[in-house]
Amino acid sequence: MNTIVNSEPLATRPGATETAAIARESQSPNFDRLARIYKWMEFVTFGPFLSRCREAFLSEVRSARRAVVLGDGDGRFTAELLHVNSQVRIDAVDASPAMLQALLRRVRKNAGRVSAHCADARDWQPANPPYDLVASHFFLDCLTTEEIRALAAKLRDAVSPPAVWIVSEFAVSSGRFGRFVARPLVWLLYRAFGLLTGLRVRSLPDHHGALRNAGFSLTRRQTWLCGLLVSEMWRCQGVDGEA
Repeated sequence: MNTIVNSEPLATRPGATETAAIARESQSPNFDRLARIYKWMEFVTFGPFLSRCREAFLSEVRSARRAVVLGDGDGRFTAELLHVNSQVRIDAVDASPAMLQALLRRVRKNAGRVSAHCADARDWQPANPPYDLVASHFFLDCLTTEEIRALAAKLRDAVSPPAVWIVSEFAVSSGRFGRFVARPLVWLLYRAFGLLTGLRVRSLPDHHGALRNAGFSLTRRQTWLCGLLVSEMWRCQGVDGEA
């Protein structure tokens, strides 16, 4: 039976690292209460479009062998990846025990290919590098730009070029739709999740700049709902700039 691996106990973390980890833990949002209703919340608000975002580039990662999936909630992307790729092994990282349990229930017979890590991704240390696939769907928007920059640098050291990073996120496009629809909607979503989970982030981070700074380049992009939802494929560049 698959088990959830807890992160390193705080008592073993020295000095400044321990202080930073404790501070982050006290500020981390708690998604446990949403685990059982997350799918229905998503469908009521955005119908099938978030799922389409997550699955936009599944056909591009059939050859991946070692993946890390960050904050996949109840595990719908993880389940689909395991379904289309019979060889991949996945490290699933989430700070919510309830979400990880929901993920393991969803993957069922393929759970043997999943290692579930109950940890804050900002503190988690890659367990089984090198990875050739990173996936984060509607997760980076829970972090600040600086936190994404640090996470991307850590993962850059844990992947082997030309590894792929698949990102799905909300976005505010230019023009009337972005100004009068997307921006207010994103504001409302942040406030709602702030109330429900304790999320402190209140605006979309610059994940583009953070990933580019870490050595990833954007190779493909798809949008839905007039640019409100985006799915992107980033590729890790070699040390000399070659893919």
